[in-house]
Parts: sequence; C-alpha cells; structure tokens
Amino acid sequence: MITKEQVSTAQNTWGLGVVKIGSLKENRSKCEDYTSEFLGKLYSFENGPVLFKPTKCAIEQFRATKAEALSYFIAGENRACNEDKGFAIQPWIKVRFENIGVILEDKRAIAMGNYFFTDSDGNEAKVEYTFGYKLVEGHLKIDLHHSSFPYNP
Repeated sequence: MITKEQVSTAQNTWGLGVVKIGSLKENRSKCEDYTSEFLGKLYSFENGPVLFKPTKCAIEQFRATKAEALSYFIAGENRACNEDKGFAIQPWIKVRFENIGVILEDKRAIAMGNYFFTDSDGNEAKVEYTFGYKLVEGHLKIDLHHSSFPYNP
C-alpha cells in the first residue's frame, strides 16, 4: 500500500525540481536536460496516458505528451504550445504543498490541496492542485496533474 510519507516525498521532490529548473534558466542546455530528466523521473508518460492540466494555460489547456509538458515548464524557441511562457523558469525559490486530503490504495494515490510558489521577492502564489500517482517499479509517478488558480470573482 502506498503511504502518505511516499506521497509527501514525491511532492517534496517535485517542488525541489521546480526550484532547480528555475535556477538553471541562464544555462538553457542544462535547463532543458534537467527538465527532461525531471519529467521522465516524476511523470508517467512512458507508462500510459498522463492527464495534465497546467495552471497558466487557456488556449491549449491540456498537455498529453512529455514534449507539451516540457513546453509548459520551460517554453523556449521549440515550445510545443505557443502560449507557454515557462512556468518553472520564473524562478521560484520555494514550493510547499498543503494536502487537503490523500486517497491511498495499493498502487495508486490521489492528493488534493493547495501548493504555494515563492518567488525571489518573497511573494507567494497560491494554486489549487490534484495529483494522481501510480506506483511504477517502487516509485510514485504522476499520471494526473490538474492545477488552477483559486476562484476570484
């Protein structure tokens, strides 16, 4: 059975990875290489469909491929989706998760809550998320990533 500790570790790894991506933005080749490794390690693109709905997208709302996810995280000249600005190259200096709930099963977990992104000026952005994880060879891999800003009338 997947544990809450495994989910927490996966979330911390994801947050640290987003911070590292931003720290590499001045060295484009290293940034691209690291982000590709990050997506390969943490997302389940090679094991089947990944349902990815990023926060900052309106025209191409869903990202079904690793190339589209890479585009969302770091954009660039070869981006797969024209509206992408490179969410992870902000840069962010800290990411923290606050789970509202976690559903644990034998080989699957779903976590929902808010995560907070701190920029280099100390400003914090609150974002709602749902992440689905599946256990692949002893590691949690994301196959559902939905994220959005809180409703603001």
